[in-house]
Amino acid sequence: MEINKEELIKLLNKDLEKEYSAAIQYINHASLMTGAQYGDIIKELKIHANEEIAHALILADQIAYLGGDPAIDVEKVSTSKDNDEMLKQDLAGEEDAIARYKERVRQAEELQEYALSQQLRNILAQEQEHAMDLEQALGK
Repeated sequence: MEINKEELIKLLNKDLEKEYSAAIQYINHASLMTGAQYGDIIKELKIHANEEIAHALILADQIAYLGGDPAIDVEKVSTSKDNDEMLKQDLAGEEDAIARYKERVRQAEELQEYALSQQLRNILAQEQEHAMDLEQALGK
């Protein structure tokens, strides 16, 4: 399916909204999670939150460079009182991000936006690391 620059900007803005919500969700989960056995993953969730904010900054800059206005809306944030459920919510978000960024890399390259593609690959690699951390914490 062919894509044009305007459509790519719309999709990147959706990604940006999801990055905002991912950061909020990680902050929320890191603060609500309890139990000594979760100490290491709580530290990781705080790191993930900062990395999601960094992704948002990258996306906002790329959207502006492409001639768009970076989104200010935030996607729905998932939360729970159950530690494992929180980790499952975070993992679901990362799996969604991985699938979206794989597609976004393809779309950026279709438009010969190679610098954008490289930035998206870097974000994708970090999202995959997040998923691996969460899978490990869940014993997967």
